[in-house]
Amino acid sequence: MGEIGERRTKFSSAFIILIFVAGVIAGGLLTFYITIQQTNILRRDISNLENQISKLWGFQNITYQNITIYQNSTALSELYEEVKDSVVLIQGTRSDGSVQGSGFVYNFSGVVAVITNYHVVRGTTSISVTFSNGNGYAANVNGTDPYADLAVLSVIDVPLDELTPLEIVSSSTLRVGDPVIAIGNPYGLVGSMTTGVVSALGRTITEESTGGFAIANVIQTSAPINPGNSGGPLLNYLGKVIGITTAIVSDSQGLGFAIPSNTILREIESLITDGSYDRHSYLGVRGIDMTYEVAKEVGVDVTYGWRIAEVVFGGPSYGKLQVNDVIIAMNGTRIKNGDDLASYLEENTLPDENIIITVARGTQTKDVTITLGKRPAAPT
Repeated sequence: MGEIGERRTKFSSAFIILIFVAGVIAGGLLTFYITIQQTNILRRDISNLENQISKLWGFQNITYQNITIYQNSTALSELYEEVKDSVVLIQGTRSDGSVQGSGFVYNFSGVVAVITNYHVVRGTTSISVTFSNGNGYAANVNGTDPYADLAVLSVIDVPLDELTPLEIVSSSTLRVGDPVIAIGNPYGLVGSMTTGVVSALGRTITEESTGGFAIANVIQTSAPINPGNSGGPLLNYLGKVIGITTAIVSDSQGLGFAIPSNTILREIESLITDGSYDRHSYLGVRGIDMTYEVAKEVGVDVTYGWRIAEVVFGGPSYGKLQVNDVIIAMNGTRIKNGDDLASYLEENTLPDENIIITVARGTQTKDVTITLGKRPAAPT
């Protein structure tokens, strides 16, 4: 019995061990199966995530490429090739030496001319125009407007195939930040192109030829402009003229100015057919921009506007406006400063028209109706 009991005990122990081992193996297989399933699920999730990231990355690449194609050097070089033959070098002789500047070809109702700045041709006794291929021709001044610093030239005996006009478009849609291109001949470096942005609108500048009157509604740009650029086109990124480069501020960097294309479009017919433009409105006052300090000095409640410092005797405003009146609106349009005043008059009025001027006079606000005059002839 003892031997039989001992065998039963050994058999039971072996059976238990076998069951344990089988359980361990079964548990391991189940764990392995579960792990495989979870791994597959994880791999599937990772694959889906990779696909989504790939799509997003592809979209970003497409967006980046579109921007690059629009603004890279290839696009600008192609634009330059399209317009360079329309930009000319202008050289002139004066009693005190020689001058040079830039200009561009324009077709107005079948009359093909070169547009440039008045100050480029002022006082010249002879003028020549040279195209990008090096061919030069004599030229005559056909029309000028010193108050807008504009001049129109005709080129003598030039073959028609030399004349490649540019298109002038409205400057009304320009916004600060819009990219622009200037092409001209700075320091005689023919056909130079620079780029920048519109850095401000509605500026006013004065030049020697304007007799102290402001050139209004001027474009300020960061496109580098240097002596010799004057008269060259300021272009948008479609190669259309939106201005004509005219001036720089001495000792400044990234600060140039251009006459807006709207001024050219408004005057070009008169310049070509009549040789001049004489429809600049004249208010007959001189003044300064308002500030907080000036408001306290004058004793008015407004800190914006344009303070009248002098009313010209016999002028349109004589007997109607007074020294220390502050012009704050014209025909209901708010006037913040002298830039606003000059730009409004230039863009929206003509001589002999009536205009309602709103002024702050002491503690009161008053509307005054004035019939605008015409500016006196510009100094020669």
